[in-house]
This record gives sequence, C-alpha cells and structure tokens, in this order.
Amino acid sequence: MIDAVTKKLAFSHLWVAFGAFLLACFMGEYQVLERSGFIPAIESPSVYFASVSTHGVLMAFVLTTFFIMGFGYVVATTSLKQPIWNPQWAWAGFGISSFGTVLAAIPLLTGKASVLYTFYPPIIGHWMFYVGATLLIVGSWLWCVIMIMMMREWKQANPGAPVPLAMFATVGNALLWLWTSAGVALEVLFQLIPMALGWMDTLDPGLARTLFAWTLHPIVYFWLIPAYTAFYVLVPKQAGGYLFSDEIARAAFVVLIVFALPIGFHHLYMDPEQAKGWKLLHGVGTFVVSLPTFITGFSVIASLEIAGRLRGGKGLFGWIGSLPWRNPMVLSVILSLLMLILGGFGGLVNASYAMNAMIHNTAWVPGHFHLIFAGTTVIMYFAIAYYLWPIMAGKPLFSKDMALVQLWTWFIGMTILTTPWHVLGLLGQPRRISGVEYNSLLTLAWDPYELAMIFGGLVMLGSACLFVYNLAMTHSSQEVFEGEIEYAEPIHPVTDLPEYLNDFTLWNKVIAGLMALSFGVPILQFFFMKTFGSSAWGF
Repeated sequence: MIDAVTKKLAFSHLWVAFGAFLLACFMGEYQVLERSGFIPAIESPSVYFASVSTHGVLMAFVLTTFFIMGFGYVVATTSLKQPIWNPQWAWAGFGISSFGTVLAAIPLLTGKASVLYTFYPPIIGHWMFYVGATLLIVGSWLWCVIMIMMMREWKQANPGAPVPLAMFATVGNALLWLWTSAGVALEVLFQLIPMALGWMDTLDPGLARTLFAWTLHPIVYFWLIPAYTAFYVLVPKQAGGYLFSDEIARAAFVVLIVFALPIGFHHLYMDPEQAKGWKLLHGVGTFVVSLPTFITGFSVIASLEIAGRLRGGKGLFGWIGSLPWRNPMVLSVILSLLMLILGGFGGLVNASYAMNAMIHNTAWVPGHFHLIFAGTTVIMYFAIAYYLWPIMAGKPLFSKDMALVQLWTWFIGMTILTTPWHVLGLLGQPRRISGVEYNSLLTLAWDPYELAMIFGGLVMLGSACLFVYNLAMTHSSQEVFEGEIEYAEPIHPVTDLPEYLNDFTLWNKVIAGLMALSFGVPILQFFFMKTFGSSAWGF
C-alpha cells in the first residue's frame, strides 16, 4: 500500500519529469529539421543552439533527476514498508530542484546559456544557468540522504536481514550520484559561477574538463540504474516467473557503482592535458564496467526464460513466444535489451582509443548516446510509469493497446533516428553543427540520412505525445483500480547475505581509494604545474 504522502511526492516529481520530457521531444524534432537545411525559413544557428542546450538539460538533467527521485520514494516506502524519512526534507528537495530548474530555464530559453548543456569552458553561459543547475543538484542530494537514512533505519530494525533488492539498488544509485555530482559541483562552484559573474578573468579549461569528466560518464549509470532495477525486481514478476538470482543482481549493482566512477577520461582521449597512462587506466575501467551489463543481460534473459517455461514454452526458443508480449513491462524490457546490445557495441567503440579517434566529435557520438539514453533507459521509464500510474492513481490504465503502440513506435522511431546518425558519423559529419553552409558531394550525400532522421524524430514525437496523453487520461478517469506493487521473488529465496552484498560501507571506501588513484594526480597537477596564465581556481 502506497501512503498518501508518497503518492503526492511521487506524482509531483514524475509530472515534472514527463512534462520536461515532452517539451524536449518537440525541440528535438525541430533540431533535426533545422540541421537538415530542407526548410530555410527555420534556419537559425542561435535558436538551434539554444534549443539543443535546453533539450539536453530537460532530458539529461530534469527528466532523469525528477524521475529517479519520484521512483525512489515509491521503491523506498513499498519495499521497506515504512514511511518516508523526514517528508519535509523530501518536499524541500523537490522545491529546491524545481526552483533551480526554472532559474536555469530563463537563460536557456533566451539564448544566454547556449553551452550545449555541457560544462566546457571557455564557453560560458549566464550565471543563472549555473546557479539553477547547482540548485537542481542540491535538491537531489536531499533525496540521497533520505534514501540512505531509510535503509539505515530499516537495517537497525531488522538486524542481519537482507535489504530488499529494490532498495539496495536505489541506495547504491544515491551513493553513486553523490560521488558523481561532486566533480561538476566543484567545477561550477569554483570556476564557472565566479567566471560567469565576472569575479575572475581566467580559469584553466584543462582542470574544468577533468572535473567534468569525473561526472560526465558516471551520470549515465545514475540514469540507467532505475532501468536495471526494474529489470531485476519488476520484470520477472510481470513476466510470470522468478528472478534468476538475487545475489548475482546485487553483485552486478556493486560492480556497476564502483567501476562507473573512475572511467571518465575516455571522454578526454583527444585532450592534451592528461598523460596517456591515466587515459589507459580509465580506458581499462571502462571495459570493466561493461561486465555488470553483460551480467544483467544474462540474468534478465534467464529470468524471462524461467517465466516463459513456466507459461508452457518448450524447446530451445519456444519460451520466447510464451512470454506475455502484451504486458508493457515485458515488451519494454525486450525492446530495451535490443537497444542496449546495439548501444553497448557503440560504447565499446567509444572506449577503444584507436576507434574513438575515428568517431571522435562526429555524429556517431550523439547517435550512440541517444540509443543508450533515450532508447535503453527512457523506454524503461515508460514501462515503470505504466506500471505505477494505475496503482498510485487508483485508476486503471486508460489504454493498454495505446501503451503497446507507444512502446513499439518509440523503438521503431529510435531505430530510424539513430541508425543514420551512426552512419553520418562514419561518413565524417561533425557533431554540434547547426547546418552545412556549403554544398559538396560529401555533404550532399548526407541528405538521405537527414531525411530519415526527420522521419524517425516525427515517429518518436508522436510516441511521446501518446505516452503523456495516456497517463493524463488515466489520471482523469472516473474508474477505480486496486493494486499493489509486486516485487519479483528470486527462484532461490535469500535468507542470509554477506555484509558486502547487503551494505555499501566497504564499497564507499573502495570508491574513495579508486577515485584518489584515478583522479588525484590528474587534478592536483593543475595546482603545481605552470599553466601560462590560467590558474586552477582563477584566484
């Protein structure tokens, strides 16, 4: 049973998240249209870059942060069966994050923070953008504290008992976020805000890029872990089976959280400020972090096979046809895994030094990014919303058929959109361009791919509208629905766990050691090496 406070908190967060998502989808379609050059009347580099920056902030920071907080509150109260620790803090976090979002939106929409939603000086946006983004993060830190305190209280009340897997993953994600956001927080507080306010004349972009690399890649796993949580704790039950292994799931989360952090330098392979040895270290870590993804893929497929065989599936692949494909959660995980396979392959290309040089700063990069984020991750956000909405609203889903159409069209649209993106990258199209100002055989050859991307974007925009419409109609329905969140049981019940799979104290120490090893010298060097006028903090 979800209490009234949790419902109100969760709905508030989720509606902000999905409102931002819908607005960002319209901007995304405008961008592919503008960049194609097919409609001269809408060509405007300034509007394009303002749109790209706003689209990125809405998708990467607002949708994700608010969704993760809202989903986290539901997971915490239903898996631990206890009320939210300090709801006043929860509302304060929501208020601070919301105010920060509005504050950041003002310069974004007026074209004064067209920094491509990244934090790479010397491109500097308006100070309101940086202060707003900081407040968005500060609000989410309160959520992290609440998650940690709720797990601690539960463990004190249930000494030795295994923490529910859903909460274990959620607290792990909160810790990951605290570690992850520290890098960009240092950059914004000590470099970008003072620079934007005119308090200093210069800063060291090398240090800024290093601090942003601290945050840049782990943040992807912050977005991804709720999807993995659904993979493990919701999908098996919805498929009609059991979780393959609770212990393997915990091990996957631990490895993911520990090794997601010290790997950001594969974004700096082409940058000169870090030595090759550090890049090699981070590159190896990037390949290590692919292991929990392989484990997750294996575990989820094994769980689905159990469900398929329990439903009567026979033979080597007969269980696949026995799965409840019309269940939105089951359909979503299948489509999500398909996109994860393709997106993961692209990620391995990015992590490889030589191949990275081939696709560096080309259209391949946003193609890969969209496939992992908007494909693998966001489609599971849809599935979670379709599952939670009827339970929290007490009303049946407005249209299950519409949900299935929406999921398929999102998958198809994503495929049509991102495949040309990857091809254009291999053909040499740069990323971060608003258009092509010259015509040559090379750039003219890009036109069919641009046309395909416009069509894919339209399909996705229609799908996004269907999603929000379905949720809104569910909310306004007069019918009644009663249901409870059902977490998947492991096929072999867990009665006892080693502490390292039931707590993060040890892993926090491991993370601290790895971060000191991988970022210590690379950051400190900026404070003792000669930088010819660009001081580290600008003081």
